[in-house]
Amino acid sequence: MRTYSEEFKNSIIARMLPPNNVGIPELAKETGIPKDTLYTWRIKHRKSQGKEHIDRAHAGDLSSEEKFFIVVETASMNEQELSSYCRRKGLFVEQINAWRTHCMRANTFQREKDGSGTIIRKQSQKIKSLESELRRKEKALAETAALLVLKKKVQEIFADPEDEK
Repeated sequence: MRTYSEEFKNSIIARMLPPNNVGIPELAKETGIPKDTLYTWRIKHRKSQGKEHIDRAHAGDLSSEEKFFIVVETASMNEQELSSYCRRKGLFVEQINAWRTHCMRANTFQREKDGSGTIIRKQSQKIKSLESELRRKEKALAETAALLVLKKKVQEIFADPEDEK
């Protein structure tokens, strides 16, 4: 049985993993290392990663800080790199996109909340001024209607009796 240095193993493992993703059969032909040995190295490497690997089932258990860290970590990645990252971490691209959107909107809600108070205040002031103007105009209209009615009555009272016949 042949032994390989850790440095050599790590270089081969690095070629199996993203972004290279060289297939094990291809590596076996190129290096002359048996496929079973390469598969074993990859399995051991994945097990040694342990805590870095996040199960899909446990992605919901991530804290806000962890989600934010993932969003920051993946911000500069293109689609292919992001897909590879998601496969490594056991996540979905859609999850990361949703977290990114949530992070971008996080401060928007506070701004809207802060701004809504001033908007509501301005709107209520405008409503009050419009209501007072409406009351003033209604009074003026009622007064004008009363004057017209009085004018007609005065004309009826002082009208010539000859005009009525």
